[in-house]
Amino acid sequence: MHRAPSSRAVEPTTRHHRTAFSGPGLRRRLLAALVTIPLALAAAACGDDGGDSAADPNKPVELSIFWWGAEGRAKLTEDALALYTKKHPNVTFKKTWQANQGYFDKLATLTAGGDAPDLFQIDDNYLTEYASRNVTLDLTSYKDGGKLDVSKFPESLVNYGIVDGKLAGVAFGENTQGLVFNKTLLDKNKLPAPTTGMTWADFITWAENVSKTAKVPGTQDPSADYKAFWVWLRQQGKDLYKDKALGFTEQDVAGWFELWKGARDRGATPTADVIHEGNVTDISKQLVVTGKAGTSWVWANQMPELKKNTKDELGVIAYPGDPSAQWARASMYFSVFRGSDKKDIAVDVINFLSNDPEAAAVLGTDRGLPSNLDIRKSVSDSVSDPNMKVAITVQTELGAKFGASPQVPLKGHSKVRAELIKAAEEVQFGRQTPAEAAKAYFAVAQAAIGQA
Repeated sequence: MHRAPSSRAVEPTTRHHRTAFSGPGLRRRLLAALVTIPLALAAAACGDDGGDSAADPNKPVELSIFWWGAEGRAKLTEDALALYTKKHPNVTFKKTWQANQGYFDKLATLTAGGDAPDLFQIDDNYLTEYASRNVTLDLTSYKDGGKLDVSKFPESLVNYGIVDGKLAGVAFGENTQGLVFNKTLLDKNKLPAPTTGMTWADFITWAENVSKTAKVPGTQDPSADYKAFWVWLRQQGKDLYKDKALGFTEQDVAGWFELWKGARDRGATPTADVIHEGNVTDISKQLVVTGKAGTSWVWANQMPELKKNTKDELGVIAYPGDPSAQWARASMYFSVFRGSDKKDIAVDVINFLSNDPEAAAVLGTDRGLPSNLDIRKSVSDSVSDPNMKVAITVQTELGAKFGASPQVPLKGHSKVRAELIKAAEEVQFGRQTPAEAAKAYFAVAQAAIGQA
């Protein structure tokens, strides 16, 4: 579950698979084309609650659905959809899936070209972007009318799908930030494990001691990691976004970069070239499993994937500082295309996949911890992977300490994330001071969200 984290980017082969489009500037051109969507929607539907074939429950319906993921997720999703068809024999599915890479280029192509799927997977990098263009159906009336039951969801998880007062997506799993540490390394060197609630200063001191004692850098440097920056900001009473603007200042960025420059100077982190490896690699090669650092900054549900790549025992805790800065984050959502003529059925499918015990047993934790807390308990009790059990236990414990969810990231969020990596590496490699990099980053981040 990354990006928001999800399945590994394995390109599947199936009769349902469509090849991802690619090419320089394609996504920009495609999303620009989405400006025309409201006109198309006006012709396709009269309001968000127009009737569809649900009025005739026996009429054959083919619902198109599009998601990303590897072959394992595809199999689980197809099996769950088959359960829906078993209970609703008139409804079949046109299923399309692919790896994460290129997924949003393809979604933009389909949406702009008038061939949008009725139901599609999306994450918080793009939810605001699609909602602001009126591509996503406002699901509020379905929720309020009882056709979409989110009563067993954590409130903050529901709210993390609201854009400009409209419920644009239903969270299809919960996740949170996790600091994964190498327990075997610590035990071997008779070193204490890090703990939830330790301050950032105490954590850096802990990492420095690991470096000196174990001769392995104590922690990956997270100054390029937006997740860590975001949590740190919330602990300062700030946020990544506020309304239609950035929720932080240039000085906040400089302070974040200074914090980690100090940690590097003390030897608490690896050198810049190794930090770069951790910045750009996939989950299977994070420094905590390649033996190049004692911790990595990931999503808590990625524990099992990390464990596949090391013989060492791993542990996971919250990020340093007050854990209430973390929140019940949607690992991903399902949204309904506003121009669909099968809206009611698409919403019913979301409701089924979210709340039906049989469907939940099939889907498991592939997309994160189930949003429905009753379903989550039954699924969690059946999990056999000990590392997933650890991740679930930690996330459940953290759930009691979660704060309110922030607003869904603004359009341009993916650029804000990518530019943080570039700016942090300018400091890591000594090419710019923290203040210089912060100034440049703040300007480009403002431009990315259309603020400047």
